[in-house]
Amino acid sequence: MAASSLSTQTHFNPTPPKTHLGLFNQNQVVLYGKTTTTTCRRRFISCSAEDKTVVIGLAADSGCGKSTFMRRLTSVFGGAAEPPKGGNPDSNTLISEMTTVICLDDYHSLDRTGRKEKGVTALDPRANDFDLMYHQVKAIKEGIPVDKPIYNHVSGLLDPPELIKPPKILVIEGLHPMYDARVRELLDFSIYLDISNEVKFAWKIQRDMAERGHSLESIKASIDARKSDFDAYIDPQKQYADAVIQVLPTQLIPDDNEGNVLRVRLIMKEGVKYFDPVYLFDEGSTISWIPCGRKLTCSYPGIKFTYCPDTYYGHEVSVLEMDGQFDRLDELIYVESHLSNISTKFYGEVTQQMLKHADFPGSNNGTGLFQTIIGLKIRDLYEQITRTKTAAPLEATKA
Repeated sequence: MAASSLSTQTHFNPTPPKTHLGLFNQNQVVLYGKTTTTTCRRRFISCSAEDKTVVIGLAADSGCGKSTFMRRLTSVFGGAAEPPKGGNPDSNTLISEMTTVICLDDYHSLDRTGRKEKGVTALDPRANDFDLMYHQVKAIKEGIPVDKPIYNHVSGLLDPPELIKPPKILVIEGLHPMYDARVRELLDFSIYLDISNEVKFAWKIQRDMAERGHSLESIKASIDARKSDFDAYIDPQKQYADAVIQVLPTQLIPDDNEGNVLRVRLIMKEGVKYFDPVYLFDEGSTISWIPCGRKLTCSYPGIKFTYCPDTYYGHEVSVLEMDGQFDRLDELIYVESHLSNISTKFYGEVTQQMLKHADFPGSNNGTGLFQTIIGLKIRDLYEQITRTKTAAPLEATKA
């Protein structure tokens, strides 16, 4: 394609089951409820308002790229995220200088055997302790350390808890970060990774056959066994998300069945505090853009961007879409220069981040691009919240 072309045109509301609070032991750090005041041996005073933790929620089904997204996000804040030093080697927690990532599988109330005996999947709310999840996330947000349980993915058992200290940014990722209304209220920003069934199947085959030695038949059976619970408990959470990254088969290749080329949509809710949606060329317009082939190298079937206002579950949204893939990451700066509200600190930062993680899955298509942009937007959101919290006491003193 030798030249650019551009056209413009001017409840699910679940109530999760109540579970008992007996998972707390006498050495528990988090405090809540009247009964804990007499049983806890350790007490902590929450930190000042400006130091309270910013909480981000990331929801997606298993095998949908949460781990890759977490690595891109934590990289934006500097430093690699690593498991807690000296702790359980099977811990699911990742800690960097500014972030702590908690896997919500740790709030399974049933181990693998227990789920099998009761005939429920991990997606079923009955297999998860939402009371514990809520009280511990709330405590961390208020600056109080917690003893968080560990779900061991190797053994399928519930291991002894680990101490989680309040970070500057807490990311809770997993199946249910937006299922419980109480937990949703604690989130400062939420993301949903929405992978179409066709793409999800292709990804699970690649991961589970290549990396875990599963057979094609077992992968199909696993997907089928989870589908009804996914439709009932996981998928509806996307209506609550502030941003949705939707991954679909390409529209550039008629009747494409291979799934190698992807169409990725970034759906951004309007009116979210501290978050201004990204736009292409002209905010609020409807844009269709095929980049110049001399400035952005891309193999067949080419590449296409679109941008438009829309509605999503009754909410006004802005939608940025990329269909196709690029061949040279260093040329991505051409696309970056046409995007606005991407919250970069310097020209070319999106491209720099993409080049830094060129070996990550999705680095040649919209999944990597939009995950990187959302990571930068979350950094900007954190900085705005921090400035607001710092300024509030000063304003009160002046008053």
